[in-house]
Amino acid sequence: MAETAAAALARPGSGAIRWPRAATVAVFLIHGLLFASWSAHIPQVKAHVGVNDAGLGLALLGAPVGSVSAMVVSARLLPRLGSRRMVRACLLGYCVAGPLVGLAGSPLALFGALYAWGAFQGALDVSMNTQAVTVERAAARPLMSGFHASWSIGALAGAAIGVAGVALGLSLTSQLLLLAVPALAAGQPLAARMLPDPGSRDPALPEAAPAAAARATGRPAFRLSRPVVVLGAIAFASMLCEGASADWASVLLRGPLRAGAAVAGLGYTAFALTMVLVRLSGNRVLARFRVESALPLLALVAGAGFSAGLAGGRPVTAVAGFAFLGVGLGLIVPTVNSAAGRLPGLSPGAAIASVSACGWAGFVVGPPLIGELASATSLRTALGVLPLLVAFIVVATALAPEIRNPYRP
Repeated sequence: MAETAAAALARPGSGAIRWPRAATVAVFLIHGLLFASWSAHIPQVKAHVGVNDAGLGLALLGAPVGSVSAMVVSARLLPRLGSRRMVRACLLGYCVAGPLVGLAGSPLALFGALYAWGAFQGALDVSMNTQAVTVERAAARPLMSGFHASWSIGALAGAAIGVAGVALGLSLTSQLLLLAVPALAAGQPLAARMLPDPGSRDPALPEAAPAAAARATGRPAFRLSRPVVVLGAIAFASMLCEGASADWASVLLRGPLRAGAAVAGLGYTAFALTMVLVRLSGNRVLARFRVESALPLLALVAGAGFSAGLAGGRPVTAVAGFAFLGVGLGLIVPTVNSAAGRLPGLSPGAAIASVSACGWAGFVVGPPLIGELASATSLRTALGVLPLLVAFIVVATALAPEIRNPYRP
């Protein structure tokens, strides 16, 4: 079998992997940091634009619509440019477009600014996951979970920075500019040390791998196949649960369960913290246990724990239920992205873009779907959809051959 370009570059020693791995960790962290840092500013942005709740909801659709649109474009560009060049370009655009959100003076301008920012978010998401697959292949061991743990840590730090910024009276634009400067200063030099993707037209491809590159560039940018559909469906189910948890955990605790304002925020916090802990240990878990055993078991625990938490009908049981959900879902998206990047006959960037778009669709669809079901029944009943989705994840991860770990015998 011909050696890949990434492996050829990595062969001289562990240092050749150390820097690309550090760069990928940094970009994942920066993405999560900027992504989460603006959420605390949403009420101030709403007041500045002068829009009601319905208008705000429509304007906020700009970010996910932009992300999904960019993922479709990225599927075409990644095989040509490679993830290293894409990461550097998208990181710059991400840092520049963010401050424009705070300058929007009308609902239409807010939608447009969020669309642009979301487009760079989505393109950077696909590009950094493609680079993560390249680094993981070169290392020949599971690394994706650790990269996604970095994103989660960045998101938690970003959320805290956003709260502090609001408390200090800092505008969204000022805050994002202050974050963008160190992000670019650290991220751009590190991204320059990333590995070229096998098959991309990156000028850093070694002379030792022209045949492998030539074969890989001939792979189609997109092809709807059973593996893509299966991985996309798993990502959709997982991200729908995550989106529903983010938007409805506090509403459940504050409303039907009558928890105090401080307690209401603990639902999603518990979900996010357990997800981070699982992702931090995920590389070791997936190196030791078979994916088709570990993921279904964790998802089974999540479904049972979340169901028990809902049935308990008390704030403490609900918080525990969301914590269990984070345990079960923590490794799903990293593993699915890694599996997508290994699909035969398809460019890694194109496959990851396709699967990521399905995941983002679930994240966007989840909250309004739960809201519609809640209006027809009750919020607790509507959230009962989540264990059903987790049950699908249990079955799919146990049976799908493409999700199995190739780095473990």
